[in-house]
Amino acid sequence: MAFQKHVLVLIQLLLVVLVLDLANAKGLKLGFYQKTCPSAEAIVRKTTAQYISRAPTLAAPLLRMHFHDCFVRGCDGSVLLNSTKNNKAEKDGIPNQSLRGYQVVDAAKTALEKKCPGVVSCADILSLVARDAISVIHGPYWKVPLGRRDGRVSIMTESLTNLPAPFANIAQLKASFASKGLNTKDLVVLSGGHTIGTSHCPSFTNRLYNFTGKGDTDPTLDPNYVVQLKKKCKPTDITTVVQMDPGSFKTFDEDYYTIVAKRRGLFQSDAALLNDKETKSYVQIQAKSHGYTFFKDFEKSMVKMGQIGVLTGKVGEIRKHCAFVN
Repeated sequence: MAFQKHVLVLIQLLLVVLVLDLANAKGLKLGFYQKTCPSAEAIVRKTTAQYISRAPTLAAPLLRMHFHDCFVRGCDGSVLLNSTKNNKAEKDGIPNQSLRGYQVVDAAKTALEKKCPGVVSCADILSLVARDAISVIHGPYWKVPLGRRDGRVSIMTESLTNLPAPFANIAQLKASFASKGLNTKDLVVLSGGHTIGTSHCPSFTNRLYNFTGKGDTDPTLDPNYVVQLKKKCKPTDITTVVQMDPGSFKTFDEDYYTIVAKRRGLFQSDAALLNDKETKSYVQIQAKSHGYTFFKDFEKSMVKMGQIGVLTGKVGEIRKHCAFVN
């Protein structure tokens, strides 16, 4: 009887391994286009470098675009789709209205369609463009497993319900990341992407003028920084942009953690990292060690994020133009 139980357990284990192998076989892999479009990654890299070398500030919105794509319906290129007469798409959602850099993805797609028509997905292109844009500005570089296919659905309201808000507290942030299969370390590591880029005033002016509805400021924000920010952003200002990592917003480095540790993170979601033991510890370690492990950690978390909810195999499609379904 005991022998039969052992055999049964062994069979179950073998079935689990088989299922996992099948799942991986249908998933993403490095060198996915090696036979069907060998120059795919080189074409995307060249196109991205041409744009970023002329406009380095595009790196931040392209990284953000990849993040926003993956957090809504998975990394399926749905953020790239235009709205239609009958449907408002993600890119018109409030969190996405400030995204820039669609022309870089479109240029890479055009070049790839000339070389390998109907082969490389827009979702894969966006994943590569984000990586290459950060690499061009001397940030981290990670190997991107490929094989994503493009989604056919993009719904504006889903950008509001799936993307973590700049006003989120630590519990909300952890829940948002966990719902996408990302852990607390991924949260604090990927937040480090705020080392580059800018933000419009409305994303943080509540911290300056009316934090609890009584005309007060956020007590967790450095008072001296509040004074500086008030000079740049008036209560009704919706057009001014502010550097997220002042003095270093074009450089991908660990300085973000230094400013968060000094209570100068621009968003509530930045300040929230000091309200959790694990995230606070990571912030302090990176600030003190000059980002000793930040680049390696960022590379790992980006690969993980790039696999959220991907469509593979025969699911989805390979769009001919990234802004439209076939």
